[in-house]
Amino acid sequence: MDKPATPNSFRTGPDEQGMFGIFGGRFVAETLMPLILDLERNWNEVKNDPDFKAELTDLSTHYAGRPSKLYFAEGLTRHLREVSSAKGLGGGAKVYFKREDLNHTGSHKINNCLGQILLAKRMGKKRIIAETGAGQHGVASATVAARFGFPCVVYMGATDVARQSPNVFRMKLLGAEVRPVTAGHGTLKDAMNEALRDWVTNVEDTYYLIGTAAGPHPYPELVRDFQSVIGSEARAQILEQEGRLPDTIIACVGGGSNAIGMFHPFLDDKEVRIIGIEAGGRGLDGIEHCASMNAGRPGVLHGNRTYLLQNSDGQIMDGHSISAGLDYPGVGPEHSWLRDSGRVEYVPILDDEALEAFKLTTRVEGIIPALESAHAIAHAVKIVPAMDKDQIVIVNLSGRGDKDVHTVASMLGMEI
Repeated sequence: MDKPATPNSFRTGPDEQGMFGIFGGRFVAETLMPLILDLERNWNEVKNDPDFKAELTDLSTHYAGRPSKLYFAEGLTRHLREVSSAKGLGGGAKVYFKREDLNHTGSHKINNCLGQILLAKRMGKKRIIAETGAGQHGVASATVAARFGFPCVVYMGATDVARQSPNVFRMKLLGAEVRPVTAGHGTLKDAMNEALRDWVTNVEDTYYLIGTAAGPHPYPELVRDFQSVIGSEARAQILEQEGRLPDTIIACVGGGSNAIGMFHPFLDDKEVRIIGIEAGGRGLDGIEHCASMNAGRPGVLHGNRTYLLQNSDGQIMDGHSISAGLDYPGVGPEHSWLRDSGRVEYVPILDDEALEAFKLTTRVEGIIPALESAHAIAHAVKIVPAMDKDQIVIVNLSGRGDKDVHTVASMLGMEI
């Protein structure tokens, strides 16, 4: 595929049809089109509405706990500088964490859920549905539904229900109904399929609170805009703390909401290197990974055209990741566009590399990161030692790792 022409700004998309270049759009059943168009109309009304913004800011501040902290990861920086010195490399850059794990519910997901629940309320919807993989979006959806008094149904793959049992219990405590999905491999793709079927069946009263920057337009745009608070804060915070922009920012990419939220405010800062980290699973040679932008090709899934894992017949493959939140065979369409434009690099990290980064961060920082975030940290571990001491790297710590302790214990051959 030819590399597209460089746009005047990487922050202008999508167009009126929801396309980021050749990616995006809305490929949905005819019954859903009126809902999608109604959602788009309401979204266009609220996104520049001062009253809507003020209510969201108030909730984000006093309920979710924003702004999240930009933390100098002194222990990890020191460790990687020791590695750099031992190998005779560049000295080792300073590492900062954007602490989305400190938000209410423990991840970045609350940012988007607060925005969408206000939108659902404005549209007069009476019922919330959501999909979840790692359970963090399910917990955040159940949380905002409880806060505003909405009944909530969360679709979750049966595989993920088993490996994310603490989050399942949290959702139920919050009053949500968790519906396990046994189709396919019982992971995020299958949960999203079932949520879309529910939405088609209950078009009048139901709001589908999508958790990632994918799906039919306007979801990729609105999720990105609700999550861009991450990058906007990080940009202002690093300027205050260091007096300049970072040299590199890194975030993990499943569907890609935390990453696009971090990346978007930096996209036109040409001096900032931007790296998205995909789930390399057990390696890209086989099929046990979820690196759609490194080992996939464009196709249509869940209402949008994007990079997908497909077999030779065009059937969507299930893939694999140690991390439930990255276990998705596609990616948000804006990431696909940024990949092809060359503005953002997308790199795979293997399961065992993420596990090592999980253990290292816990040991040297006293922070237990989500396995999703550990993928991003793992790439920092690779590149930071070769960088200069006066350089700066920001890693988006998208969530906390409480939910992953059973998975990690199992991987380490331990029992809790």
